[in-house]
Amino acid sequence: MAKILTGGVGKVEVARTAHELALGGVEVSVSNDMDAAVKLRSGQADYFLGTCHTGAGASLGVLVGLMGQQTCHTFGRSVPTADEVQDLLAGGKKVFGFAVDQIDLIAPVLIHAIAARTA
Repeated sequence: MAKILTGGVGKVEVARTAHELALGGVEVSVSNDMDAAVKLRSGQADYFLGTCHTGAGASLGVLVGLMGQQTCHTFGRSVPTADEVQDLLAGGKKVFGFAVDQIDLIAPVLIHAIAARTA
């Protein structure tokens, strides 16, 4: 079971998208940056999906500072393919940022990829 935390300006919408997908192997909770960092570092959570208006800054600012750049990835305005997300996950990325107006495009790709890793 992968535990996903959502944060940022679209955290409720990302969580709703995940719940609507109804995929097995994932548990999604709404969070904030500071709590997410604590839970990720202590193993109480596995992934963080953060949103802001550009997808490149505030979505992950605190997490980059506390977790390190090596575990974080921002998509900015780009929409990743399933293969790109799988490569990022395989490379150890656990924290993802994207634009709030692209939740419907990016969140499903991320959540499906995470669910596939738990299968």
